[in-house]
Amino acid sequence: MRQRKLYVFDFVNNALLLLLAAVCVYPFFNILSVSLSDGLAVISGKVYGWPVGFNIETYRYILGNPRLGITTGLLNSLFYTVAGTLIAVTLTFITAYALSRKRLKGRYYIMLLFLFTWVFEAGLIPNYLVNNALGLVNSRWVMLIPGAINTFLLIITRSFLDAIPGELEESAFIDGANDLQMLGRIFFPLSTPVLATISVFYAVSIWNAFMVPLIYLQDSKLHPIQLVLYKLIIKRDGGTSFENLTVNGFQILPNNIEAATIFLAIFPILFVYPFAQKYFTKGMLVGSLKG
Repeated sequence: MRQRKLYVFDFVNNALLLLLAAVCVYPFFNILSVSLSDGLAVISGKVYGWPVGFNIETYRYILGNPRLGITTGLLNSLFYTVAGTLIAVTLTFITAYALSRKRLKGRYYIMLLFLFTWVFEAGLIPNYLVNNALGLVNSRWVMLIPGAINTFLLIITRSFLDAIPGELEESAFIDGANDLQMLGRIFFPLSTPVLATISVFYAVSIWNAFMVPLIYLQDSKLHPIQLVLYKLIIKRDGGTSFENLTVNGFQILPNNIEAATIFLAIFPILFVYPFAQKYFTKGMLVGSLKG
């Protein structure tokens, strides 16, 4: 009887999870289907999760039209994400290592300063004035430097490093290793789970950044894909008219262009995430529970 109840529970649980997954995934596939369908089929309501009049002309058009700025936006977002993640992970890891060493005098008070900035934010105007004084406004560096260390991820990383046995550090010191050698040869290889975890957090945050480029980047050549998408859909600032546009016999309407741009803005993160997923849970649990 007990085994039967467990079977029923598993069946219902799996069915609900499949339903929830379908609800979450369907909008993504619907957007993809719209971007790959003929424009007339889209406006006539014939597209429901599967392309009608399959074609890739919309993608060829938006990626080959420099006036839209989509290709430039994708390249900018790729640069910001890769460079920003490398900088952020490096600074976070080095800072967490220093704060996890008990021999660092005043580390408790240094950590309090980080926590203070987490709880009490300066606000938009003070941040703008500081970034402007540093020459970061309308510069690529504004996407890379100001948010390089996230306090929450710093705590996760420091807690993970705290959990590494101190005997390893003592043995390395006896063998004549310095802090830089210990960081690169001992702590770095052992920290793969937490490094993968914070890398995903930083990458997603930078790729999806909207307010920072909206406020600080006036040059359209520096805009990431999220800001290009905003201009294209909300402000209709594409620089050209999309009405009655026909390419190679297929009708391309604003619906197709918007759907294709949304897909291009979402897909890179969805593609990268599964590769880091195996480290994600371990890094979060060990980093948050130990220390």
